[in-house]
Amino acid sequence: MAGKTVTRADLSEALHEEIGLSRQECSGLVERVLDMIVETLERGETVKLSGFGVFQVREKRARMGRNPKTGEPAAIVPRRVISFRASQLMKAKVDGANT
Repeated sequence: MAGKTVTRADLSEALHEEIGLSRQECSGLVERVLDMIVETLERGETVKLSGFGVFQVREKRARMGRNPKTGEPAAIVPRRVISFRASQLMKAKVDGANT
C-alpha cells in the first residue's frame, strides 16, 4: 500500500487477508466503523483511537475575511470543522519511517 492513497476497498482487502472473513463482511465492517466515527463527530463528541490519534469537532466563530481574487472584504460564517491530532506513537512511527 506504500506510495498511493489507501481506499476503503484497500482496508477491506487487508482485513480480508488478515482475518479471513468474506470480502462482503470485511467491507461492511469497514463501513460500520467509519459510520460510527462520523455519527460520533456529528453529535459533537470526540473520537479517540488509542495509538492512532484524536478526532475533534471545533467551533469556528464568524469573522471577516478577504476575497483573494478581488481583495474585497467578505464575511465568513460560523461553522464546525473536524481537527485531527496524531498520537505520540503514530508520530514516532511516521518519523521513524522517514529516517
